[in-house]
Amino acid sequence: MNLKHIFHCALVLCLTFGFSTAQNSSDQINFTSANPFSFSDIIQSLSEQEAQEVFGQLKFPETEQVHGQKHPLIIGVAGSLGWRDHHYDYLQMYRELGFATFELNSFKSRGITSTVGSQDEVTIAAIVLDAFSAMDELAKHPSIDPEQISITGWSLGGGVALFTAWEPLVDVLGKTNQFSSHLAFYPPCFIEPESLNFVEAPIKIMIGEIDDWTPAAPCKDLVDVLSKQNDITLEVFKDAHHGFDSKEKVVFNEKGYSFKNCLFELTQEGDILMNYLKLPMSSPLMQKLGFLFCVKRGVHIGGNPIAREQAMKSARTFMRAQLKAVEVYE
Repeated sequence: MNLKHIFHCALVLCLTFGFSTAQNSSDQINFTSANPFSFSDIIQSLSEQEAQEVFGQLKFPETEQVHGQKHPLIIGVAGSLGWRDHHYDYLQMYRELGFATFELNSFKSRGITSTVGSQDEVTIAAIVLDAFSAMDELAKHPSIDPEQISITGWSLGGGVALFTAWEPLVDVLGKTNQFSSHLAFYPPCFIEPESLNFVEAPIKIMIGEIDDWTPAAPCKDLVDVLSKQNDITLEVFKDAHHGFDSKEKVVFNEKGYSFKNCLFELTQEGDILMNYLKLPMSSPLMQKLGFLFCVKRGVHIGGNPIAREQAMKSARTFMRAQLKAVEVYE
């Protein structure tokens, strides 16, 4: 039997019975996004934004699967400090459940390591656009189920996970694909939207009771209003600071902005307004000016072992309820 005949037989077997392949490597996925500063840049002038190349890391469960099966996908978005160990713990947990994961590298793509103390080098608006652009690219992947793509994020990334469910943005960015669920860890709920139209997909917010970076009270107020018409829930963790789900000790970060005294209005057109002057914070300068009225420096950040364990269980339960993993073959 010659090599050509052997190859032909192997191909027939693969097509007849399916073939299995271990997918435990990381693939870099590149796509085109842009650098909008504010939501209004997306809603009102997206076509005018300068293009930005962005990448991320796609990983599949470390199991073997039958050819042609499509995995649900969870896109992860880091916070202002960039990707941390506890973020990777969640992604690993999701892969063990049979889901693919995508580590969105919005900072690295732009040569940024952190936005703590400034919040203007890479904004929530830019990462929201990155997230939708990544979803559109990944939905084409032969091993990804485009109908089952969820998003999760922490802090700044939590804001992305939350506002990718806001309909004025979805109306512009979600014409091809939309997220099937949104899991936001300690997001900035102090941005109060004029339009309370959010998507029908399930939304869950998890936040620390004593968070002085992104306080829990505005999240409670938002969920109280939205829960009358949306599938949105809130879980508040007792004696927990910002970053409660990490293993790091609680420390005081002198550079971090505390938004305990802030509540910014978000207009239907996507402008975030200053507390008192009601001017749009549509540029780094205007944002710095707006922060002067309510923001203070200095925040606590660090883990709480009990809250961490509870949060990981809750995240696991939430994603298993929203996504259906494919059967895997060892």
